[in-house]
Amino acid sequence: MIRTLNDSEIAQVLDYEQLIPAMERALAAFSAGQVTQPVRTMITVEAERRFLGLMPAVMPESMGAKLVCFYPKNAAAGLPTHLATIVLFASDTGRPLAFLDGSRITEMRTAAVSAAVTRHLAPKDARVLALLGSGVQAHAHLEALRHVCRFDEVRVWSRSAEHAQQFASRHGARAMEAEAAVRGADVIVAATSSQEAVLRGAWLKPGAHVNAVGACLPTWRELDDEAMRGSVLIVDSRAAAERESGDVILSGAQIFAEAGELFAGTRTVAREATTVFKSLGLAVEDIATARLVYDTVTATGRD
Repeated sequence: MIRTLNDSEIAQVLDYEQLIPAMERALAAFSAGQVTQPVRTMITVEAERRFLGLMPAVMPESMGAKLVCFYPKNAAAGLPTHLATIVLFASDTGRPLAFLDGSRITEMRTAAVSAAVTRHLAPKDARVLALLGSGVQAHAHLEALRHVCRFDEVRVWSRSAEHAQQFASRHGARAMEAEAAVRGADVIVAATSSQEAVLRGAWLKPGAHVNAVGACLPTWRELDDEAMRGSVLIVDSRAAAERESGDVILSGAQIFAEAGELFAGTRTVAREATTVFKSLGLAVEDIATARLVYDTVTATGRD
């Protein structure tokens, strides 16, 4: 029987305690060459406003693909900018296992990967978190990062002061201007839909760690050249970053390692270093998360 799992069913079984280590394993396998995955195919439906992406991956125990609509234009109407469906197969037989709503999986696996990287790179006494952006990914990152760090203070900035204040009220954070939020912060998350830099390297304190998860097109930026060139740069995929990331391409920053290399221990970074993790999101993350959900549902006998 092919399962169909909707958002509410996925929400009942997917949690960060399982997902963060699952992302470490998946990305370690990816960087070790144990995953077959091309860089995603992006079809422009409407320039800068509507895109359709195809993201397949083959892993030893499972394979599949995510179809994702990336619609930045939806933000103005208060609609989700990412809408996705994932199809999961068994690798050994090719048997279809499940169709899964991809929205929560995309949201949570992105934040879980950032949390895993943060666990390896953030200052050991990290206490201040700055969030640039107040949307879905800001919320997800706040939840995921609290599994790997104990923050005494959370700051938030948004291009909409009203949205920042609403986020702050819901989550016990402080709304402030971007520069004030970043200065002195130990961990920074850039999760915006901006096409121009919103985070400047001059604001970063030595040893800070940045998770940059927006600007997923080669002409878009979230971080300026100083932030990119003045930090140790980690990416999820070298091939994807060199083709898709405007932050990487336009700054000319040199990639030090993939996240999977950190997780496997083949590359290391001193805790004292200022670091940037540029996350674009990989199919292997989606398929590994889908398999985690499928296995959990199957094991618990949920219908």
